[in-house]
Amino acid sequence: MADARAIPPGLLPVHFLGTGSYLPERVMPNSELESIVDTSDHWIVSRTGLRERRLAAPDQATSDLASAAAVRALQDAGVRPEDVDLILVGTSTPDMLFPSTACYVQKQIGAINATCMDIEAACSGFLYTMEVGRQFVQSGARKYVLVIGAEKMSSVVDWQDRSTCILFGDAAGAAVLGTGSGRGIIHTVTGSDGTLADLLKIPGGGSRNPITSENINDRLQYIKMEGQEVFKRAVANMTDSAKQLLEESGLAMEDVRAIIPHQANARIIKAVGQRLGAKEGQVYINVDKYGNTSAASVIVALDEAAREGFVKSGDLIMFVVFGAGFTWGASLVEWGTGR
Repeated sequence: MADARAIPPGLLPVHFLGTGSYLPERVMPNSELESIVDTSDHWIVSRTGLRERRLAAPDQATSDLASAAAVRALQDAGVRPEDVDLILVGTSTPDMLFPSTACYVQKQIGAINATCMDIEAACSGFLYTMEVGRQFVQSGARKYVLVIGAEKMSSVVDWQDRSTCILFGDAAGAAVLGTGSGRGIIHTVTGSDGTLADLLKIPGGGSRNPITSENINDRLQYIKMEGQEVFKRAVANMTDSAKQLLEESGLAMEDVRAIIPHQANARIIKAVGQRLGAKEGQVYINVDKYGNTSAASVIVALDEAAREGFVKSGDLIMFVVFGAGFTWGASLVEWGTGR
């Protein structure tokens, strides 16, 4: 194996000390969507790879999903809630505009000593949140950082829009970051292009287009997407960021045991894998079961992959993501050595 980028002197190696995830109980198969919009199971599977998705209960908010995942991650790490120094929640579907969803998580799990804030990078949200958390641990400013990706996408899906309502699901995943032996999080690259922001957005509900009784019929509070253009950009930017990551880390694809991509669409994942020259069984996919859970997708996939034995201690894992903004990024992690 080639030598990856070393931790700079004076900085601490940062590891995943524990992970956890939460999937709501309700399963919505494609057959149920056939009764809501003009679509079919065959069409959905052939275009997206999705067969079903999970939907949160009406009385569940994003913080409820996040808190359930957080408790499991803390248990896995053997860290008490009161020992958490910082809670970062990556989400595009906060409980409300303020206070932060992270503050609600703090209240629910009893992390009384934590500082809390949200990070919004759409489907890139967990990787961005992880990278911010890494800086706090690596510098020694915080000992235990709880990083969460959580979404209730069903609350912003337009169930009259067959091009988008088939794609999304609800979920949350969490990880506890701390120091440990080995390399841990090795290197991360990120990027953004705000000139393309209008291709994927929720136009209503913010300061530009507050929702009013007059414009509610315009359905501005729901996801709007230019699907073909988003598809092309996702494949290109995910591929480019993964290649940049490998080049800057002094590694090749054969050094990577597992690729855990954002779970947006099976066709996107397949195209990225092909462009990177990934081998059979190298790319982890669970989009067929859960749909696009936005900021939650990568950490849910990691937690599932670890528990299934798809990744093992010492394996090099690559995350690669893309989201509205546009935002994108990739990260290399040596798994398990700090646990």
